[in-house]
Amino acid sequence: MHHLLGRLSASDPEAGDILRVVAYFDTLLARGSGVEGLLRGAAVLAGCTAGAETAGRVRRRDPGGQRPPDRPGAPRGPLRSGPHWAVWLERDGPASVLDEMIVERLAFGVEFLETHRAPTGFDAVIDEARPLAERARHLPRFHLTPSTPVRVLATASDAPELGAPSAVMPTRYGLLRATLDVSGRLEAQGATGIGPWVRADRAPESWEEACIAYRLTDAHDPVVDASELGAILMLLRAHDPHAPHPDVRTLDRLDERSAHVLRTLVEADSIRSAATRLGMHHSTVQARHEALVETLGYDPRTHTGRLRYIAATLLQRLTGTPPEG
Repeated sequence: MHHLLGRLSASDPEAGDILRVVAYFDTLLARGSGVEGLLRGAAVLAGCTAGAETAGRVRRRDPGGQRPPDRPGAPRGPLRSGPHWAVWLERDGPASVLDEMIVERLAFGVEFLETHRAPTGFDAVIDEARPLAERARHLPRFHLTPSTPVRVLATASDAPELGAPSAVMPTRYGLLRATLDVSGRLEAQGATGIGPWVRADRAPESWEEACIAYRLTDAHDPVVDASELGAILMLLRAHDPHAPHPDVRTLDRLDERSAHVLRTLVEADSIRSAATRLGMHHSTVQARHEALVETLGYDPRTHTGRLRYIAATLLQRLTGTPPEG
């Protein structure tokens, strides 16, 4: 499928996008997501609020996975409905070319769940948008009480299951697998974000931080424990990957060579030692440093500049291409 998507994207970008939508929802269903998970996925793909009504209950999610404020009279289009369900998008302004396909696949998923099976329930345990009492009702299914210490692991959506309750969840960073850990001994293969230990009725907090930790993994640090990030988490939680900070956008615009020179300048004790590490003449590196200061809008070799650069690189990981599983 990935190979086919790559070929289609090169020859026909619109067809490639449509196939991605289909694959996205198929993955959600195959991995056990319920209506809430499908709604979050639809909202992420569409970039606007998605809604569903099943058995007389209306549920809505925005692209951040939250329950948006009620909007009486909000537009509902496209809309699909069946005997006991309806789904829609709430988009202000012109429709996207993918809206019809997103609602079509959302409708298929909701109808499938309504007529064939119930959701696994684990997605409800880590859904921060659900009321506490509603989340708590699902805990006994997993032999948990509200005060049981748990943590949640985040791995790639196609990562092997670990023999513990799990579900593939749409997040701000794409599809990720959430796995419940009550023993502290679960070990995933590949990139893994580990959430902090919390009470079971606060599992969404562990899941959110596990997702952030997952996005900070790389080849050198394939496992990142959110509990070791300390105050940095405050910065990372506030970051919106769909609206990156200007410092992040500036780093994104650098070519690979400039980014390497910048990183070396930040890490080296002096410009002369940076030149030695880069195999470049001191005056050349000095000129590159001055050009980078102008591009960045700050000097990355000062104490404040280093902190600003480090913060921007961490936020850049939350914005760019996810790590490989």
